Amino acid sequence: MKRMLLKLLTFLSVASLLVSHSQSAVSSVDLGSEWLKVAVVNLKPGQSPISIAINEMSKRKSPALVAFHESTRLLGEEASGIIARYPHRVYSQLRDMIGKPFKQVKHLIDSLYLPFNVVEDSRGAVSFKIDENNNFSVEELLAMVLSYAVNLVDTHAKLAVKDFVISVPPYFGQAERKGLMQAAELAGMNVLSLVNEHSGAALQYGIDKDFSNESRHVVFYDMGATTTYAALVYFSAYNAKVYGKTVSVNQFQVKDVRWDAELGGQNMELRLVEYFADEFNKQVGNGVDVRKSPKAMAKLKKQVKRTKEILSANTMAPISVESLYVDIDFRSSITRQKFEELCEDLWERSLVPLREVLNYSGLKMDEIYAVELIGGGTRVPKLQAKLQEYLGRTELDRHLDADEAIVLGASLLAANLSDGIKLNRKLGMVDGSSYGFVVELDGPELQKDESTRQLLAPRMKKLPSKMFRSIIHAKDFEVSLAYESEDLLPPGATSPVFAKYAVSGLAEASEKYSSRNLSSPIKANLHFSLSRSGVLSLDRADAVIEITEWVEVPKKNLTVENVASSSPNISAETAAQNMTVEANENLQSESGTSSASNSTAEELSASNSSAEEPSKTELLTEKRLKKRTFRVPLKIVEKTVGPGASLSKEALVDAEAKLEELDKKDADRRRTAELKNNLEGYIYATKEKFETSEDYEKVSTSEERQSFVEKLDEAQEWLYTDGEDATAKEFQERLDVLKAIGDPVFFRFKELTARPASVEHAQKYLGQLQQIVNDWETNKPWLPKDRTDEVLKDSETFKSWLDEKENVQKK
Repeated sequence: MKRMLLKLLTFLSVASLLVSHSQSAVSSVDLGSEWLKVAVVNLKPGQSPISIAINEMSKRKSPALVAFHESTRLLGEEASGIIARYPHRVYSQLRDMIGKPFKQVKHLIDSLYLPFNVVEDSRGAVSFKIDENNNFSVEELLAMVLSYAVNLVDTHAKLAVKDFVISVPPYFGQAERKGLMQAAELAGMNVLSLVNEHSGAALQYGIDKDFSNESRHVVFYDMGATTTYAALVYFSAYNAKVYGKTVSVNQFQVKDVRWDAELGGQNMELRLVEYFADEFNKQVGNGVDVRKSPKAMAKLKKQVKRTKEILSANTMAPISVESLYVDIDFRSSITRQKFEELCEDLWERSLVPLREVLNYSGLKMDEIYAVELIGGGTRVPKLQAKLQEYLGRTELDRHLDADEAIVLGASLLAANLSDGIKLNRKLGMVDGSSYGFVVELDGPELQKDESTRQLLAPRMKKLPSKMFRSIIHAKDFEVSLAYESEDLLPPGATSPVFAKYAVSGLAEASEKYSSRNLSSPIKANLHFSLSRSGVLSLDRADAVIEITEWVEVPKKNLTVENVASSSPNISAETAAQNMTVEANENLQSESGTSSASNSTAEELSASNSSAEEPSKTELLTEKRLKKRTFRVPLKIVEKTVGPGASLSKEALVDAEAKLEELDKKDADRRRTAELKNNLEGYIYATKEKFETSEDYEKVSTSEERQSFVEKLDEAQEWLYTDGEDATAKEFQERLDVLKAIGDPVFFRFKELTARPASVEHAQKYLGQLQQIVNDWETNKPWLPKDRTDEVLKDSETFKSWLDEKENVQKK
């Protein structure tokens, strides 16, 4: 009941927050290690403005799975249905594999007893060997999962949705974020932004609150399936002018976030898996090790998940697995106390992110307004007890939906970033980068010192941001982007360097302009951006050349006539001013300089022409020192290699072709299944009608019925024999043949029941019409008699036609 009320209040609060002038829709995806949730913002009349898209099983969250079975691709719930029988064909944990080196992924799948056939690709990342002819990268498999989310959204919104916001855990580094963006691109998504999970939760928390009278610090503590983090967020308000009126605008800023990327509910489940595996091995004996059977471990893990859920509400939970190993059943039970003992070290680890974020903040415990719990792992009673003990609080804050807070908050961001939907109530968001970044320069004549390694963005740098760095150099060079500290790297990262670029064109520009009068050394300007999604990139580079030249220009406000009439002595001060260096003239390219030079030449030419014809308005010239700045665009080529490298353009094209082919096969499969069901349904429904209703005997002969039933039996037999592997076209043809026989019968049956009612209605109207005409003669004598007679004549004609047709029908 509490959960239902919470969802109702959420709906009522967001319903008043949105306004739109279009029928567009946007969506958000909370992509987890095991599950994905999808929210849709759609302001069509009659629909809730923000809602969770349910799947084909009417569930609010879907398995983040993709499977390949008998040349068929299965996604979500369909893939989940075969995981116990074919664990080697169902691919999971894909979010935690993106952007990771092969060795890291191999360790992960081995620790989780996942029997995947993996190989190392050319980047050093993992590739999944589906069969002898097909390999898929993590990006491609994750794109399939995301395409499943897109289909859920389109079905829910009843229109094609392209704009998405996807949530990511805070520890995601550059490789993970870029890899996820590529997977989304392959899935046909237009990603408005990636958003850190804690920021999505903070949006959902703050959107319906007022912080104008009180600012507050809130910690969001999230334990999911594989990760745990704690984020400190500061909520406040500021005054702003809106249409000339001062209003209070809420905002929040992420102050810090700390995490354990290898701690989650899955760790607790693995402790149970190991415990029950040992118990089963002891029961069976004879050296049997159930861990060596992938199918047995898949069954055991599935049941352990249910056992863990039961222990959250009960002090004891049973476990039962039919035919766990070689037709041997396994039954056992475990107490909550024993479970807590198995996970003893995990409880202390779970406090580390919270302890770190509070210690680094310098805040006292009583300065923390709330510690909001989200994520399925926070439902474990022992974890709640440890948090209460550490925080010194008798109750924990659970005002948000533990499963849906992130995806609902991300949907608010999607609405705010979209063109067609805007929020009535504003909530400013200031998120920061989870990592600090440095830029390193390398090249000829570049010495390794503090000038070639500079801090580009400190940790928690505001998203998005622009950065600029300048280097005095005359040769081509390389730029490396790296994490600030080797002590804080994304999980699995083997090097702090995550991107490399070759910058060329500087040597050529230096050689071209070196003979000019340089007023300062040639330098290169580098422009970086840290996107809203937390992706750092080198956007452009320019060579900057400053030269100083003497240029002959007209004297200002001075002609031959006023020179003659003016004082013959021009002061030294004036002369000095005439020789003053003019202000910088910034030119974007060499063509701009040529234009300026041509302009000066034209002025000098005009001056010489005038000198041939003496005039009182003759212009005099003088030389002035001018500084000019040339900006030459430099060429940037990305040279990133290794597991963190993105898919190449060629690989993306190949991936798109492979996914399009799979999508086409899926569409054909769904169409075939639909037509097969239509044919099967028609056969059963028709036979049942003939068996249960005697009225069909009134509209068909016994020969017709017998022949039709024989055709139905023949189609039914074909359906379960040769028709098992038939195509969509064959099912449609069989159905068309049956309908050609049955539709006339069903039409006559419909007429049999509908005609009497229609005839009765017509006769009733004819009787009413006669009374109406009689009333006209009495109450409306001014009506022309020929017109009323015409009405009566038409009614008699219609009555005669009706009687004639009824007599024909009776025959």
